[in-house]
Amino acid sequence: MCGIVGYVGKKEALPIILKSLRRIEYRGYDSCGILVQDDGKMEVHKSAGSGSIDRLEASLSGSKYEGKIGIGHSRWATHGAPSEKNAHPHLDSKGEIAVVHNGIIENYQSIKEGFLSNCVFKSETDTEVIPHLISKKKVSSEKFDWQIKEAVKEALSYLKGSYAIIVAVKGFDGLVAARKESPLIIGVGDRENFIASDMSAVLEQTNRIIFLEEGDIAVVKKDSIYIENSGSEVKREERLIEWTIEDAEKGGYEHFMLKEIYEEPRSIIDTLRGYLAEDEINLGIDFKMEGDVKGKSILMVACGTSYYAAVCGKYIIENLAKLPVHVELASEFNYADFVLDGTKVMVMAITQSGETADTLMAMKKAKRYGCKTVAITNVLGSSATRIADETIYIRAGPEIGVAATKSFVAQLAIFYLLGLFLSEMPASEFVDHLEELKRMPQVAQMVLDDENVNIQKHARYLSRYEHVFFVGRGVNLPIALEGALKLKEISYIHAEGYAAGELKHGPFALLTEDTPVIAILTPGNTYEKTLGNVKEIKARGAPVIAIAEESDEEVEKYVDAVIRVPRTSAIFSPISNTIVLHLLAYWTAKERGCEIDKPRNLAKSVTVE
Repeated sequence: MCGIVGYVGKKEALPIILKSLRRIEYRGYDSCGILVQDDGKMEVHKSAGSGSIDRLEASLSGSKYEGKIGIGHSRWATHGAPSEKNAHPHLDSKGEIAVVHNGIIENYQSIKEGFLSNCVFKSETDTEVIPHLISKKKVSSEKFDWQIKEAVKEALSYLKGSYAIIVAVKGFDGLVAARKESPLIIGVGDRENFIASDMSAVLEQTNRIIFLEEGDIAVVKKDSIYIENSGSEVKREERLIEWTIEDAEKGGYEHFMLKEIYEEPRSIIDTLRGYLAEDEINLGIDFKMEGDVKGKSILMVACGTSYYAAVCGKYIIENLAKLPVHVELASEFNYADFVLDGTKVMVMAITQSGETADTLMAMKKAKRYGCKTVAITNVLGSSATRIADETIYIRAGPEIGVAATKSFVAQLAIFYLLGLFLSEMPASEFVDHLEELKRMPQVAQMVLDDENVNIQKHARYLSRYEHVFFVGRGVNLPIALEGALKLKEISYIHAEGYAAGELKHGPFALLTEDTPVIAILTPGNTYEKTLGNVKEIKARGAPVIAIAEESDEEVEKYVDAVIRVPRTSAIFSPISNTIVLHLLAYWTAKERGCEIDKPRNLAKSVTVE
């Protein structure tokens, strides 16, 4: 969840490090710190609390650090409270070795009490054991580069857990980087190189990216990059990233989240474009599992918003392909007594970042059972893509807001493609569905163009309440769950999503005139039943805002307000309904004055278990 950056080159490191930290501020925000090495002198500055990067930069105003090597860190606390003493970089006892770290060292306490019992620790963090471990290995001026690399390697051998680290050493004209179960990339420049936990940190400087693999150790200098794995030098492909820094800017919107909601139609277009040629779907992967996929089943594992997308995907694939799909929370799957037959079950891991720790663990567990694994992710070269047998990329582009929006609808687009790809429906029916899928970007845009002002009005109304229910049925049940999640995570209103028919089994007890209900009432085989459920809700005095098709005149008789969406077939209705709920959450949070892009206690990419 933390962000790390490093620079070595021909320019002053300080402004580059500060700018890079701002690019990845969304990954962690309770404290930050930088180190600049100038003629062998190592200067460290830290700041903690909200707006810590602003305060750090202000404290450095007027200072002249002309060093050409620097590292930086933005922290989301896992060990030790948010404070300057716990902020990175952390140094060894002599102040000659500095480390920034993303991840969790599980055995740090036993290391402190055992091998490092004679060391003086200045923080409460797990990270601080790393520079102390590195300092234990004697390093002389002879073969300096090699000895530093070996010292880092030996230190890492003591660690259990996950890490992406950058190490700076006094008098050394480079940086050492290493990764295990946490992402790390190298940005390649002209007589300068960059290291970061996230591509967006370096895109302003370069779009030439090397993705470090599991177990890689890299020695990075301004003119060279050496990468080693398992004791031998390895070559990693340099990739040209098409994203630009403008993709990660707000583009005139007040918040990244609103910008990204308005990018939802484009994310659908870009995702479909990658896999459609005329009326043929080519996902670029092999779906065979010791025989044809028919007669087999799919197990999806995911967390958070991706889990709700997966549940919606279950309905979509079962409807279109008539193939059984099961969905599990990755965090639960990892510790459940599942028995999987690798010849009969394909496991799909849905993770926007490709770095979600629980989902990566679930993939590894599935592989131990011999299951074919498929990653559905937004990030090229992420850990999920290297674990999976096959990868399907959503093409949502950089998503900066912590609350996932455009990546969610792009995931839905993939599930529609999968359902059609795996189906054996008649050709005419296939073409009809495909044509409607191609129309979804237009439908999404219509919601943004036609309903945004109306949604803002309803958001002002919702903002006065502290409890809200969301209800839906069938393919729109997970959309109700997604709507509740978005509202609670950015507006801090307690929100719950339910199957509309389940309210009578307990939640009715909570319905009052102070508990508004958002009801998804778009057509389908559950429409009449859902309308009946809404009548029951109204009988308990709860106000109801319905999401209904533009031609539905019946619904107005039974609800207090209606948000209209374009007409679609039932199976495609989640696209428009999702955009309505994303906008509703955004404008409600805006009305309440919440920190929308960085909701409290949350981070974008959950890279620790």
